[in-house]
Amino acid sequence: MVPDGEVNPIDTDYQVGQDNVVVNVGPFGLDIHNRVFAISALGIIAFVVLTLAFHNQVEPMFQGLRGWLTSNLDWFFLGAGNIFVLVCLGVAFSPLGRVRLGGTEATPDYSYLGWFSMLFAAGMGIGLMFFGVSEPLSHFSSSLGGTSVENGVRTDWAPLAAAAGDTQAAASLGMAATIFHWGLHPWAIYAVLALGLALFSFNKGLPLTMRSVFYPLLGERVWGWPGHVIDILAVLATLFGLATSLGFGASQASAGLNYLFGIPEGNTTQIVLVVLITAIALLSVLAGLDAGVKRLSEINMVLAALLLVFVVVVGPTLAIMTGFFSNLGSYLTHLPALSNPFGREDVNFSQGWTAFYWAWWISWSPFVGMFIARVSRGRSVREFIVSVLLVPSLACVLWMSVFGGTAISQVVNEGYTAVTEAALPLQLFTMLDVLPLAQITSFIAIILVVVFFITSSDSGSLVIDVIAAGGKVDAPTPQRVFWCTFEGLVAIALILGGGLVALQAMAVSTGFPFTLVLLMSCVALIKGLASEPRS
Repeated sequence: MVPDGEVNPIDTDYQVGQDNVVVNVGPFGLDIHNRVFAISALGIIAFVVLTLAFHNQVEPMFQGLRGWLTSNLDWFFLGAGNIFVLVCLGVAFSPLGRVRLGGTEATPDYSYLGWFSMLFAAGMGIGLMFFGVSEPLSHFSSSLGGTSVENGVRTDWAPLAAAAGDTQAAASLGMAATIFHWGLHPWAIYAVLALGLALFSFNKGLPLTMRSVFYPLLGERVWGWPGHVIDILAVLATLFGLATSLGFGASQASAGLNYLFGIPEGNTTQIVLVVLITAIALLSVLAGLDAGVKRLSEINMVLAALLLVFVVVVGPTLAIMTGFFSNLGSYLTHLPALSNPFGREDVNFSQGWTAFYWAWWISWSPFVGMFIARVSRGRSVREFIVSVLLVPSLACVLWMSVFGGTAISQVVNEGYTAVTEAALPLQLFTMLDVLPLAQITSFIAIILVVVFFITSSDSGSLVIDVIAAGGKVDAPTPQRVFWCTFEGLVAIALILGGGLVALQAMAVSTGFPFTLVLLMSCVALIKGLASEPRS
């Protein structure tokens, strides 16, 4: 894409797709990067086959892998998350913030409404539906229960020092811990990578692929094996991060269908859901970005807003409205302690919750980062960072305050214990059950999960295809069909190979090496921005 206005392009002889293999099979064509596609695809196929063949044996392996990574590398994930936030804030409020993506005269491709809809749907969708009630409630309950110590080690799951017996303080701490996991830190992870991809593609003239961000550090070597490794890691991290989210979505949709219609829960129902929703995602893939993802994202935003407004109106309205501001204040108060990577006593919380989340967000970052980059041309760097950090973060605070705050209010003020006793995927529906029109709102919630599922699968296959096609954004559609299909197959393999534990294990294990990649990309990003003309 030709830049508008002044830019400082990188002079390289590399041509997009020069290492690609072009194959025509009947009416279908393939245009794939020979090494990235082959190694990624063969590795994923081998994983699916082995997991399906030995699913009874792999479950304890996945459980051990997740536990080892989060308990030994929690400091690394938490420290990296802090670095990404500081880099974003430093760039936004420095003169580098005046750089415009696409050139000094570039104008945005999408309106604010369309842009924010796609940011929100791609970045957080299924997770907010799954954890919107269950996480605030979990942190509230564990905080209220206080701490417990065995052999000098804390065994409770409460954040920080808990708030034993103090209902108000426990609710405040529970909401602060939840917002910490869904606010500035995850969006900073997305913003760092998205900004690098947009800059080196729209301003520097390099392919829209992960390796391009590292040109200031590796030079022409990015077109060789160092770049191949970066892109292969990005494909694997994206695929397993997406599969984790699709697994969460399938388990919640299955729980909701059982709750509403008595459809049996279990692996069979979840697998049928994955197959059906992947099929719908394939139709969205064939429709293209503007007709498919954009339209579905906007439909979902409207449905999510309607559900949110309904809960505000019929729920504890005053507590929700005041809670939004008090929760935000509590988050800012507890932020330094929650983000501290060293010497933590709340090991179950920092390792089992925060370290997992950071690894999950990082494994999602190639997908969300490239998707955000593709729809953000024309924004200034400052506008980009402030928008990507603050707008979705505030939306997450509002969502958690409404759904989590309502559930906590039901427990504290009405003595409604069913919501705390329900399984995690069911807690949203249990909370809605005591509000008016429960059948309708629960059905809307299932639709939301499904459509978030579809937009994530569609957007993810688009991003993986671009990386595996050497940066070509107009690669043949059958390739996106291949990746979309395999996202569903990996989710099925992980569901059969240990359920949510297996899903979390793969998100963490692919997130770890990609954290190193992201940290290096911060240096490359600053070097790239420093060489650009400013508006």
